[in-house]
Parts: sequence; structure tokens; C-alpha cells
Amino acid sequence: MFTPEHEEFRKSVRRYIEDKINPHIDEWERAQFMPLHEIIPDMAKLGFVGLEYDPEYEGQGADHLFTLVLAEELGRVDNGSFPMAFGVHIAMATPSLHAHGSDELKREFLAPAMRGEMIAAVAVTEPDAGSDVAGLKTSARREGDDWVINGSKIYITNALQADWFCTLLRTSGEGGYAGMSQVIIPSKTPGVEVHKLEKLGMHASDTGIITFDDVRVPVSNTIGEIGRGFQQQMSQFVMERMFGAYGAPTSCTRQLQRTKEYALQRHIFGKPIAANQFLAYQYSGLAGRVDMLKVYNRAIAADYVAGKNVVRQATIAKMIVGPLVREVADWCLQVHGGSGYMDETWTSRAYRDSRLLSIGGGADEVMMRVLSQIDGFTG
Repeated sequence: MFTPEHEEFRKSVRRYIEDKINPHIDEWERAQFMPLHEIIPDMAKLGFVGLEYDPEYEGQGADHLFTLVLAEELGRVDNGSFPMAFGVHIAMATPSLHAHGSDELKREFLAPAMRGEMIAAVAVTEPDAGSDVAGLKTSARREGDDWVINGSKIYITNALQADWFCTLLRTSGEGGYAGMSQVIIPSKTPGVEVHKLEKLGMHASDTGIITFDDVRVPVSNTIGEIGRGFQQQMSQFVMERMFGAYGAPTSCTRQLQRTKEYALQRHIFGKPIAANQFLAYQYSGLAGRVDMLKVYNRAIAADYVAGKNVVRQATIAKMIVGPLVREVADWCLQVHGGSGYMDETWTSRAYRDSRLLSIGGGADEVMMRVLSQIDGFTG
């Protein structure tokens, strides 16, 4: 499946994570901040950003398997914050711009983002519209050549560091899924305010609420066709769900391996914890399911490269991955006992960080609903 070039790329990403990312994780967690404007330009110079994007806009022109490799290796990062923040930049906020944006828009916003000179965020969720995207109310009223935007977005990853937001707005009076558009809003535009939110996990990743008060941006900042924003965002969600699923097997495998090593060394009642057959069976069951997800992810990637529609597969992967990473993190913490519950241990961080995957990018329950619709079981 992978060529020698893919494997060389894997080694490069792995080496970078070991040398430049993981040594700073504890520091970033304590600070509740990662310097994305320093990290992402560095990664861009090494060709880790914009893998599948057009070289005309500073992309690498590579195939999708390079994205799979990158996401798998990001599972080696010792927190969930960096893979999520980086994933938002490269796989969640920029796909629509690359696929549908005008040449001028891509030169102004996409190319700098691929060089790491700008940080991107995607702004869809609102206080009253999360899983039900059709309920969003943030509006853009046209006045001449400008959009005048009012409303708010919440739970936005990279909000405090982003230079621009790929924002889904209601640009006409049509209700439901109609009348929406994707518009790029630079974060320094007058009338834009961002406030930090505190979270259970993902502490090093900044998350915020954004308010728009008579914010003016050119209508030319619209990505693609006016009124097609919902459809474009749904396509962008597919890539987001694939990317999120791709990295989970590596992360889960590392957690299980570290816990197995602990269980072999830690003695209780005169024997290693690993001598407990029940724990051995639980370990094998989790490891087997993680391996199945890895194989399934690679099948999705192969089909995507072949030009097949992978919406159903991406939905299934997203539906499976959230509960699985939670179960793995919970089991690893349980095996570590009291020490696993302490803040300074990797198990407590993994437990906190894992919880978001069942919510962000489409909650587990929403994925079930989407899958039932795809399969025609909508009665």
C-alpha cells in the first residue's frame, strides 16, 4: 500500500514528533498554550503542511496516503491538543478553500496558511446550533460589495491564535440547510471578538467563543458559490472525520503498550498485575479492536485515492473511534490505579483528551443518525 517515499515521510514525521513536539508537551500543558505560529511554519518548511494541495498555493501535490501517514504518526504525540490543533489547520479549516475558493482567495489566505504564516480555524458551531447545523443563526447581510455579519460561534479550536476563520453563515432568509455560505473572516477585522473557554481536556489547545458585531468583509471572501456553504461544509466534515479516525490506532496502541509494560512490572498479591487473566483478556480485546480500526482506516484511504465515495465509511469510522478511544483510555487509567488518576501521569491526560472525540466533528449519536439515513433506515 505504501511506497518507499511514504515510509521515508513516516520516518521524518516520527523523528520530528520525538525531537520537536513531545519534549515540549508538559510545558505546553502547564501553560495551556502552544505557539502555533512557531510550530506550523517549522513543519511547513519540512513539507508536512498542505500535503494534497496544489503547489501553486504552497501545497505539496502529494497523494492522500501521505495524509494517512501524517495522521497515523501524529498519534505518537503525547497529548491530544497538538494533533487536534494541527488537524484543524490542515484538514478541517482549509479543504473547502482549496476545493472551491477563487484564485485570489487562495493566494490571499490558503498559500500563507500552507507556509505557516497564517493559522486557520473553522467556525461552524453556535450556542444554539451544534450537531444540528441547520439551526445556525449567525447571519451575513449583503450591503453592496460587503457582507455585514452578526452572531457568534462557540467551541472554536485555534480561536485565539487564528488569523482567519472559515465561517459558515446564513446569507439568505431561506431556512434549514438552504441559504448558507462559507465566508473567510480575518480575525483582526473590526467587530470580531474572541474569548477563551476552559475545558475538561485538550488543555494546550486554545478554544474560544467568537462574536461578530457588524463585521464587514468583502463578498469576494465567500468560498465557492453563495448559498452552497452547507454542502461544502459537509464535504469538509468528511475529511475532518477521516483525519480524526486515522490517528487514533497509533495513539491507542501506544497507550496499551505502555500499560502492558506497567502491568508486567507492577506486583500485587505476590504476582504481576499481568497475571490476572481478566486483564489479559481485556487487553487483547481492546488491542484487537484497535487493529481492526487501523485496517479499516487504511481501506478508507485506499478507496479515497481510487476516487470512490467514502462518506459512509468515514461516518462509520467516526462512529467507532470515539467510544473506542474512551474505552482504551479508561482501561489504561484503571490498570494504573491511584497513580493513573494523578494529574502528572500520562493516563489522566489521555483520559481527559480522549473524551472530545465522541463530540467534536459530529457526536456519536449524530453519526448513528447519518448512517441510518445513508442506509435508508429512516422510518
